[in-house]
Amino acid sequence: MLSGDKTARRALILWLIFNIPTLSFIYYWQPDLWASVLLVAASGLASLLLAVYGPARRDGREIDNSDDEPLDPTLQIANQTLPFLRRGLNEETAANTAEIIRKTADVAAVAITDREKVLAYIGTGSDHHKAGRPIMTVATREVIKTGAMKTVRDGYGLDCPVINCPLQSAVIVPLRCKGEVLGTVKLYNVKRGGMPTVTVKLAMGVAQLLGMQMELAELDRQAQLITKAELDALQAQINPHFLFNTLNTIIMFSRTNPETARRLLIRLASFFRHALKRHGHFNTLKEEIEYLNTYLILERARYREKLRVVREIDEELLEYKIPVLTIQPLVENAIKHGILPKPGQGTVQVTVSKHDSEMLIVIRDDGVGIDPAVQPKVLTPGFGSGNGVGLSNVHERLKGLFGEDYGLRIVSVTGEGVSIYVRIPLLCYTLKKEELIHET
Repeated sequence: MLSGDKTARRALILWLIFNIPTLSFIYYWQPDLWASVLLVAASGLASLLLAVYGPARRDGREIDNSDDEPLDPTLQIANQTLPFLRRGLNEETAANTAEIIRKTADVAAVAITDREKVLAYIGTGSDHHKAGRPIMTVATREVIKTGAMKTVRDGYGLDCPVINCPLQSAVIVPLRCKGEVLGTVKLYNVKRGGMPTVTVKLAMGVAQLLGMQMELAELDRQAQLITKAELDALQAQINPHFLFNTLNTIIMFSRTNPETARRLLIRLASFFRHALKRHGHFNTLKEEIEYLNTYLILERARYREKLRVVREIDEELLEYKIPVLTIQPLVENAIKHGILPKPGQGTVQVTVSKHDSEMLIVIRDDGVGIDPAVQPKVLTPGFGSGNGVGLSNVHERLKGLFGEDYGLRIVSVTGEGVSIYVRIPLLCYTLKKEELIHET
């Protein structure tokens, strides 16, 4: 791009070259048209002003010519490495990052290390500087020890133990996370002498970028650990809750009908045998329904004709994953706080269906309903004495696993019953990675 002064001079010269002959012809051959000279001059002046200011301004605003300027290398690297580095620093993410730096920077080689070994090496000298091997150069170990950046001007400064190593100069910058040196970023050249200032600045910027991304990755990891601990605590809370209620039922039968108590104990043992085999926070819908059936056998043994249960389960969803102990606590709540206070028989209906990309679970009872003054509090952890333990537990776990939009939704009509709605994203389980992913 030409500067404003150069543009003006160029426009003036071009205007004179093309318009002086025209002005001369008008002056000598048609003097009465001299007025037209003013028009030509005005046209030229307008062209001149347009040449100078037109490219720079439009509608009173500066024109952004940034598209013509190359993007800062550090920003290029930041943009491309972000997806990798949020997973932390390891050999895989370091290799991807080193490759991106190598393509962006004008250097012979790029290396990333931790405190003990080379995580990634790309470029000249890769025949003996290999990922996974211990750090070879004395200069790198010095940077890790002191935490100070170091520039090396010749092969002696690198002190590589391999004879005839082609690397002759380098800039080595410490990688810091929370103030601690965790490794280095190294940019190499094959020529002796100081590294170019632009390369040194690039290395410093990249090291700061990587350090920041490692801190963000650590924060993500800590947040995940906290969430997992909270989920484990909630899950540990509800297992004894179910166990103690079931044992109370069995104790009652042990006095009046020992054979029934024996069969119920076998059911309970089978239930917890399945529970102990489970890993993580998810079971298949099929397993959860089996849990529910065992629980209902135990409850109906106690309440007999008082309790009626209707199930409508979409069998195509049986192999999909749902959070452990999602359905049973909600059914237990419906029985204890909806059906039992009601005169006569009561019905609990369990419906599981597919809606778009979600599983919809509805637990509906025709019991006494929830007191309108109490309903806003039933999802509050710890509310009441026994009422709300199951509801708030499931509510908090769903939000912790899927987000705030996935808590329980409760609809109650006093004297007519309660409906509890649970939405769960359709999930499939990948055994190789042992993680849940949204179905596509």
